[in-house]
Amino acid sequence: MTLNTSVNVPNLSLKVGDIATAAVDAVVIATSTDGKFSIVSDGLTKSASTKIRAALLALGATGGKDETIRIHSAGTTKAPVIVAVGLGSVKDGVTPERLRRAAGNATRALSGTKKIAFSLPTTDAEAAGAVLEGAALGSYTFRDHRHSTLSKLKAPTTAITLLTANAKDAEFKSALNRARIVADNIYFARDVINTSPLQMPPAELVDRGTVLFEETSVKVSVLDEKELKAQGYGGITGVGQGSSRPPRLLRMEYKPDDATKHIVLIGKGITFDTGGISLKPPVGMHAMKGDMSGAAAVIATMRAIADLELPVAVTGYAACAENMPGGNAQRPGDIISTYGGRTVEVLNTDAEGRLVMCDVLVRAGEDEPDVIIDISTLTGACVVALGHRTAGVMGDDEIRDAIKSAADRAGEEFWPLPMPEELRASLDSVHADIANIGIREGGTLSAAWFLKEFVPENTPWAHLDIAGPAFHEQAPYGYTHKGGVGFGVRTLLAFVEDVASDVVNI
Repeated sequence: MTLNTSVNVPNLSLKVGDIATAAVDAVVIATSTDGKFSIVSDGLTKSASTKIRAALLALGATGGKDETIRIHSAGTTKAPVIVAVGLGSVKDGVTPERLRRAAGNATRALSGTKKIAFSLPTTDAEAAGAVLEGAALGSYTFRDHRHSTLSKLKAPTTAITLLTANAKDAEFKSALNRARIVADNIYFARDVINTSPLQMPPAELVDRGTVLFEETSVKVSVLDEKELKAQGYGGITGVGQGSSRPPRLLRMEYKPDDATKHIVLIGKGITFDTGGISLKPPVGMHAMKGDMSGAAAVIATMRAIADLELPVAVTGYAACAENMPGGNAQRPGDIISTYGGRTVEVLNTDAEGRLVMCDVLVRAGEDEPDVIIDISTLTGACVVALGHRTAGVMGDDEIRDAIKSAADRAGEEFWPLPMPEELRASLDSVHADIANIGIREGGTLSAAWFLKEFVPENTPWAHLDIAGPAFHEQAPYGYTHKGGVGFGVRTLLAFVEDVASDVVNI
């Protein structure tokens, strides 16, 4: 049988021109609540604007945020279809994230439309980049597992154009290039997350990551299960020993000649998480293919950093294993020796993410970085605390706050969480150096304390728990579809850019 494969990012471009005469299949304009209801896009004649406004009002348009209405152009534009996206009030300007979400709403509403042109308020390059980024992410589709003759899939969008008088401006061109790179790599992250876990064992995830870096300056190395065991990676091997598909550790090194600062990024790559012997409830377990979202984010971010040629040395790790309850699986009560020799009593085999991460945190110290950031779908407790759209960030105050600032600019929702010292004692073990779980209350915070125990001394560190927003199972919104989100890529990239531009001093 013939299977469809995932689509590429649409061709993104900037052009000077009017929305009314754009030779495309659909155009996107912006509306606002200002003046009761108004159109805030350029390139329409007064007559056309009046007719479009009347048609939208007849359908109950208000111009409110996230409002998306599709109408026939009735000759007001050369394109047969118009989509109006609401921005709310624009009197005090429009944030990049509001534009990003509006553009994503538009391309989702125009699924199956090949060529789309946008006319949204983009007075600066950051706004232009946000529109292009949101439009590209909104047009994402995943079709790897659908039969080409049985599935009624709409044709993918092939071209997205932003019409702006600044199309030839160097900063706008730079924003266009960055939007392409961000979208390309988030597509990669979404694809590997959405792939059936049957087709995505640890070795496959690592192989795809390896292929991604071909013809780049990133040096890639892989440790297989024999090398991991021989070198003492007891956390990764312990988690992976219950599966017939063994673990892997992917290391990616980007080291430009002019780099004076060094960042390590570590991602959790549990390609499927049953909970092991501490088996999860079956309801919702299918979504545990998304438990490798941290590794996917690190791999994608590493490629984006290399594509943008940022002047910062970055080393990335993807700690990959499959957590299965096989006959050789680790048991609650097992005591394992992790990389560097510290012993861990495994009280719950479903607290496996911190076990693969702790090995790599110690290994990262050998790289002598200026800062370490780890990212993982670590705790269900973080979802309880912050919901499905917001991630938690913990760690050293300055790095934690810098991550939050980068996330705000990138358009990803993070919230700083504390690490109360009294929770550390709940990780004490009677028989080992530390236990892998503490008390139930504040589980996200005690998990961070566990990781902190393995962070190299005097190395600034932040921990990103993305369990909530990494895999989206509710109704699509903005540029976010159901399934893998690629969450964290934009924040990690923005943080590295901040280091490169000395906004953040490490």
